[in-house]
Amino acid sequence: MTDEKHSCYDFLEFPLAGRNIKPRETGLTMVIDKGLGYTETEELLDLASEYIDFIKLGFGTSALYSAHLLRRKIELVKEYDVHIFPGGTFLEIAVMQGKLKDYLRITKELGYTAVEVSDGTINMSPNVREEAIKRALDMGLIVLSEVGKKDERDHVEFMRFGELIAKDLEDGAYKVIIEGRESGKGVVIYDQKGEIKRDELEFLKEVIEDYNDILWEAPLKQQQYELILNFGPNVNLGNIQASEVLAVEALRRGLRGDTLRSCINRGEDGKRLGG
Repeated sequence: MTDEKHSCYDFLEFPLAGRNIKPRETGLTMVIDKGLGYTETEELLDLASEYIDFIKLGFGTSALYSAHLLRRKIELVKEYDVHIFPGGTFLEIAVMQGKLKDYLRITKELGYTAVEVSDGTINMSPNVREEAIKRALDMGLIVLSEVGKKDERDHVEFMRFGELIAKDLEDGAYKVIIEGRESGKGVVIYDQKGEIKRDELEFLKEVIEDYNDILWEAPLKQQQYELILNFGPNVNLGNIQASEVLAVEALRRGLRGDTLRSCINRGEDGKRLGG
């Protein structure tokens, strides 16, 4: 969509080396869109589309657009070679009402390129989850599944996360999202302050076969920084605010004090960060 971009600072090397550029399979950035207008979306993409891989229209906001505007916005995003999908809560509502087939059909007809299969709020049987993934794949949609509950009162046996992730991938999910909510607080690996719970993260590192299959929802800067430290600049990150896309990319490349200091402390250009 845009002309090739050249930085005025090409003579400088990025302190944190090895960042993948588009098209890429790892190092994905997923943006959460909570209601950007058409012009705001166009401005975001003109500025930062090369750093965005997926845009999620959060929650059930897709239902609140006029059909005309929603189609225009979806087509705009695709013109910039960015995937777009509706939030997982919307699919959960369709499942709850017994309307999964219609939901997936309309999602495809509207032009969405991907869909999120989650049960962050409802209880979804393994059979229905598998059906949702496979039906979406048959329609040509990319499937991003999600594990973890949005409310800590809805208990999911943490020891089963490895099993759940493996099953979704076996059924055809492109990436499996680790629930982090919009807030990044009080959910799965994050405590009520938004800090990473070390034991939970270490457990997931043990049971995940390939870190590249995981997309971590990480709306807060400290979460993004720590996940980059743990997995390197090409960790997949989601629920990034539209206004924070360049800031997150700067973290990935060692262009902020946090990751720059980590490179300095390692005594080299950062090639081993996350290794």
